[in-house]
Amino acid sequence: CNFYYLSTKAKKAYTKVKYTPDDFLVFGKETKGLPENLIFDNPKQAITIPMTGNVRSLNLATSVSIVLFEALRQTGYMNKTK
Repeated sequence: CNFYYLSTKAKKAYTKVKYTPDDFLVFGKETKGLPENLIFDNPKQAITIPMTGNVRSLNLATSVSIVLFEALRQTGYMNKTK
């Protein structure tokens, strides 16, 4: 299993990850995000949602929905619900 840390400060896009059913997605508080040292100490597990320059960040519920949907899609969960 892997832990993936979501942050606007991360370099790698969430779409560049190959998710497995045992992975964990870690999100911070909506107002503060995750501690910076967690992101900088784990660069291979730090991921972000790419945004245009005029958008600072998305709200927490939207961010969770976007990344969770991609992880579920990749792991085949969407096919199991049919």
